[in-house]
Amino acid sequence: MSGPGAVEGDEPERSAAPRRRRVGKILVAASVATALVFGGCTALPGLLRGGEEVALTHEPGELPPLPDGTLAGFQAQQPDWNECDVEMQCADVYAPVDWEDPAAGALTLRLVKREASGDAKLGTLFVNPGGPGASGADYIAAAIDSAIPAEIREAYDVIGWDPRGVGASSPVSCGGAAEMDDYLFGVDDGLGALEAGSDAWIDAALAEAAAFGERCAAETGERIGYVDTMSTVRDLDMLRAIVGDDRLHYLGFSYGTYLGARYADAYPERVGRLVLDGAMDPTTSLADVVREQTLGFEAALRVYVQACLRRDDCPLSGGVDEAMASIGAMLDGVDAAPLTGSDGRSVAASTLLTAIIAPLYTQSNWGYLDDLFASVPEGDADVALALADFYYDREGGAYRSNSTEAFSAINCLDYPRDFDRDRMRAEAAELDRIAPTIGRFQGFGDISCEAWPVPGAQERRAVTAAGAAPILVVGTTGDPATPYRWAESLAEQLDSGVLVSYRGEGHTAYGESSCVDETVDAYLLTGAVPADDPMCTA
Repeated sequence: MSGPGAVEGDEPERSAAPRRRRVGKILVAASVATALVFGGCTALPGLLRGGEEVALTHEPGELPPLPDGTLAGFQAQQPDWNECDVEMQCADVYAPVDWEDPAAGALTLRLVKREASGDAKLGTLFVNPGGPGASGADYIAAAIDSAIPAEIREAYDVIGWDPRGVGASSPVSCGGAAEMDDYLFGVDDGLGALEAGSDAWIDAALAEAAAFGERCAAETGERIGYVDTMSTVRDLDMLRAIVGDDRLHYLGFSYGTYLGARYADAYPERVGRLVLDGAMDPTTSLADVVREQTLGFEAALRVYVQACLRRDDCPLSGGVDEAMASIGAMLDGVDAAPLTGSDGRSVAASTLLTAIIAPLYTQSNWGYLDDLFASVPEGDADVALALADFYYDREGGAYRSNSTEAFSAINCLDYPRDFDRDRMRAEAAELDRIAPTIGRFQGFGDISCEAWPVPGAQERRAVTAAGAAPILVVGTTGDPATPYRWAESLAEQLDSGVLVSYRGEGHTAYGESSCVDETVDAYLLTGAVPADDPMCTA
């Protein structure tokens, strides 16, 4: 199938919204674990490994005895740490399914630990790489040496854990690889026959989303209603007690900053040293998040285009506006006539947009966009599929994690519902106006959670953490996924928030700037915070 393209300088004909799957696809701090892996690597594993699987075998020891259903009983568990991976220990512990009724049943949480290498241990540093839906166990096992400096590893036991519903922690399940392929990559020609944004189109999208949610509920059971962030906050406080720390020491990225901020607000007296990098604003609505992230990725794409056009080997041509328009034309082209990959999967607009977004998380991976924008106009779908597979943690036809299912389940519990068709249409029109390249493919995100089998009930309110020790909030001025203003807002909300700014591009800053690294490391090692924002650069 030949690929879409626009005549140079022509304004492409555009649809008002995507006509095909995935309707209601939303970003919401999208796949932060992927972003962090991008940031720590020079190449995409899925592209250069040739499909070879990297085994991370987190075999835990035996579960401790089932607690007696009391808070004290859960906090008194003694993990059976089993040697696993290289210099790692793994364990499972119990947590209540419902913290409001801890005697009603239990689920399990997977932990991976690297013990402190020094003698003067400061405690345990818990790490959450984001998502929601990212595996902290995999992250620590795979990336601890590059993600956590040696001085910090010397001073702290470092634990990554899979939050409830994620990875090996009583995971949310929504079907096998075939069902997930159909959900993420399938093309529904029935939607293409309907006017985008019409009542009939919305009804069809609701029915499709409901079928996915019903499958998740059927396979996961009652746990699907208890994977919200506040339940994970209580899990985290239980884990703090289990390791014997009076105060929580914590490093959270992106969604992990939301988790950390909610913990600080719930247990301010138990805050030790908290670093929140790539901060989310706890007050943002779902519509706010989609709007800000759409703006962020549109801006990041434009910065990539500007840099690309300065090179002789850039696959794009013309001025910046012309090149952006040609990318929009590619999206419109596959929306109308999807490409087909060598494995038979389709690349419609949602998959191509995913492939575009994935390398934008960090500037060092912008080169993959060159391959993408060279291949799509030639009718080649395989680069787009490889990038989307990396984003969705899919390899060799299998999904290596349940990050997509957990992402949906957690977000749909964490945001209250406010379903209004006219409002969604207005918001979709605004996204198209403010982000003319990708915005028209980001509307109607409320559909996926409106059809979710469990209602969202979390209040999107400000945090203060009154009385907490100083909390470090790190923000990057060119962050496409968690805009810098969110870091400013979170630091302002927290009574003891201390803002550390990084003038740069990409998602999260720890590990990208020596200034940020020195500030964060000094804080984790001594508790020292800067008197003023250091305004770091690379």
